[in-house]
Amino acid sequence: MVHHPSDEPASDLADQLLRLTKRINHAHRQNFAPLGVTPAQGRMLRTVAHSSQPPRMADLATQLGVVPRQVTSLVDALEERGLVRRAPDTANRRVIRIELTEDGSLALTELRRARRSAAEQLLAPLGPGQREELSRLLALLDTEGGHC
Repeated sequence: MVHHPSDEPASDLADQLLRLTKRINHAHRQNFAPLGVTPAQGRMLRTVAHSSQPPRMADLATQLGVVPRQVTSLVDALEERGLVRRAPDTANRRVIRIELTEDGSLALTELRRARRSAAEQLLAPLGPGQREELSRLLALLDTEGGHC
């Protein structure tokens, strides 16, 4: 393979982003652990909470970008803890929708607090202007499709 010096800055940046992603995931796991919720379960709770109506399992799989079996496992675990419930669709009894319970709403509030704490720890070295610039740059990358 031919070495191209112009590739190094992009490669270094990719490595930095990967390290940062690992730090973010680690921080989330640490902050979510006392709540008994995994980051994937937290994402599921947020998705259910932000849906205009209780979503179907297939909708959740699409929104989360996972296979339906993973959604079933996540819903089973969250339902077992009383954070979500399966409810028949009022228009079509064959359709099951996932609803956030009152305990689920309370857990989501705690998760938001934990996420803010993790973000604050991670962003502590940055001043307000630097945070705004980082946010602007990340938004730019996010709107470009996010494909690797």
